[in-house]
Amino acid sequence: LLLRWRRRRALWRKVAEAQERQELSLVRMEAAARRFREQNPSVKVASILSLPLPELSRKLRDGSLPLDHVFYAYVGKALQIAIETNCVTEFLQESETQLRRAKLMDKQGLLYGVPISIKDSINCQGHDSTLGFIKNLNKPAAEDSVVVQVLKRQGAIPFVKTNVPQSLISYDCKNLIFGQTRNPLMFTRTPGGSSGGEGALVGGGGSILGIGTDVGGSLRFPAAFCGVCAIKPTGKRLSKRGVMAGVAGQKAVAAAVGPLAKDVESLALCLRALLSEDMFSLDSTVPPLPFNEEVYSSTKPLRIGYYETDFFTMPSPAMRRAVRETKQLLEEAGHTLVPFELTNVEYVMFNYCVRGMFSDGGSSFARKFKGEMEKGGSGLFFWLAKAPHWLKTLLCWISKPFLDAKESFSQQLWDSTPTPLTTSTFPPQDYCHQFIAQWKQLNLDVMLCPMLGPALGIGYPAKLSVAVSYTMLYNALDFPAGVVPVTLVTDEDEEQLKGYKGYYQDWWDRTLAKAFRGSVGMPVAVQCVALPWQEELCLRFMKEVETL
Repeated sequence: LLLRWRRRRALWRKVAEAQERQELSLVRMEAAARRFREQNPSVKVASILSLPLPELSRKLRDGSLPLDHVFYAYVGKALQIAIETNCVTEFLQESETQLRRAKLMDKQGLLYGVPISIKDSINCQGHDSTLGFIKNLNKPAAEDSVVVQVLKRQGAIPFVKTNVPQSLISYDCKNLIFGQTRNPLMFTRTPGGSSGGEGALVGGGGSILGIGTDVGGSLRFPAAFCGVCAIKPTGKRLSKRGVMAGVAGQKAVAAAVGPLAKDVESLALCLRALLSEDMFSLDSTVPPLPFNEEVYSSTKPLRIGYYETDFFTMPSPAMRRAVRETKQLLEEAGHTLVPFELTNVEYVMFNYCVRGMFSDGGSSFARKFKGEMEKGGSGLFFWLAKAPHWLKTLLCWISKPFLDAKESFSQQLWDSTPTPLTTSTFPPQDYCHQFIAQWKQLNLDVMLCPMLGPALGIGYPAKLSVAVSYTMLYNALDFPAGVVPVTLVTDEDEEQLKGYKGYYQDWWDRTLAKAFRGSVGMPVAVQCVALPWQEELCLRFMKEVETL
């Protein structure tokens, strides 16, 4: 008991030190912003913050807008959003040094002088990538991740790191070190996760461009919940070297690095900058596919598949309306919309996603929590993950008659044979081939899909892990997928929500209905999907949706 008490006391000391560093970061940001305001009282900060990224970057490159005006305008705004939402974990002090060096640069990249925010799990030299784990504190990265290196070579200035949920395997944004991040549009709502700090900061206007990761919706949830745009590329389109994973070794659900921004053109500019010779030379595992301007700039009418539901998670009234209204507007704009019949989502979720991610019975994932004081409210999960295989099998057999389809989510995990993650994966090749064959048979260019929304109340994502079906499907298939906000929740949507039953009419569905309530005025997005390696086509479709 004494040893346990001393160990917990040491952990609390590390947490307190990390929280002090977070507070000190905010103090430094406040001092830097105040000093700039005092020295430059005539600078119109609001006009700088209102500029879209393409216009801002042009003004920075042609010298009509000074670098320090932009940098300190965003430092001040990021400070405000950080105080309101608790989204920033660390101010990167070296960004001020980089700002001074940028003024002397001969070569000006596409993102010259643009201040950007970076998700906690993406390595920045000299800074922790905690993933919300206490054990990862005071372990600064030895070098920048490849993505950060490329962004710096393109002239971008990373200036803050942002909060994540413990382990990243959540679409909320809370950990024991830095606490809960709130949605900037409604503080009682989650910003989404696991790139939740990025969603809150970009959604609140404190960052013009954020970089996050996605393994089940971790870019798309924050963007949709906070009313901004994001794209999850094909898993290997951008380098993941130096990016920490929530479940290391699993290959069943493809992770990806991608950007969040206020508009689609900003996402396109970011991908233009990243898909450069710098990326291809720093990481030879990335295919040397530069950004295809011809595809992105095309005005040819599109043939678009669509569906309103995956028949697993019943869409909220606002979700269904968002797809229907977008479909109608796309048809009026001259595009062809074709119904797409989505099948076997339940099978993919359980047999490819759940069993694939935790193919060793969850033991690798559970080991990450060894010595931690918080386990994300999943005590039963960790007890089962550590249990011997014979006990998992017995519990699975006993509980099977009493479980419906959704509750078998846990059953599938219990019954996973413990084999190494690196050698035991569940790639959905047959399902993927069938999906693409159906796509090709309908002669589709892209797909319009629902996106879970509006933002759930804080704490609900932990109870509703099965609601990731709309997003995780495209990680399992490894298709590029982006989100674009298209509407706001109305009083009529809220009224219709009273009749929400769900497809299974079980505890999960009743809880999801509660999580949606009270969201009038919150944004609702749609998902735009293309075939693998067609990010430019996906962005082109997102731009069409955005301009409707």
